Amino acid sequence: MATPAAAPTTPETWTIREIAEEFGVTHRTVRHYEELGLISPERNGTIRIYHRRDKTRLGLILRGRRLGFPLEEIRTIIDLYDAPRGRRSQLEYVLGQIDERRTDLEQRRRDLDDAIAELGRFETSCREDLGRLG
Repeated sequence: MATPAAAPTTPETWTIREIAEEFGVTHRTVRHYEELGLISPERNGTIRIYHRRDKTRLGLILRGRRLGFPLEEIRTIIDLYDAPRGRRSQLEYVLGQIDERRTDLEQRRRDLDDAIAELGRFETSCREDLGRLG
């Protein structure tokens, strides 16, 4: 059985293998974002051909995920780029989302600090009780 030939790429197009390797994700991850409509590669039979727009969008998706944004927020941010006001509306929206995300993360940090302090107090109490038992 012959193996299918790799799709020829130009400097402005990439295969799924090339995209996945560059971003350090699996083919499955790339296909998942395609299924969700977040990226839309050109199709040549069963071969996907990714253009600069797909590559840019994938980079934004992955950055958003690293920052903890849900996929629907990421979709909104990315889609705003194509809106009439384009980059300006996208940046204004993103700044609002950053403020919300920062507030959420700061609260989580305070909650973690409180939990760690509580564990420390509980540990001290347990050690004291153990010491009294001899």
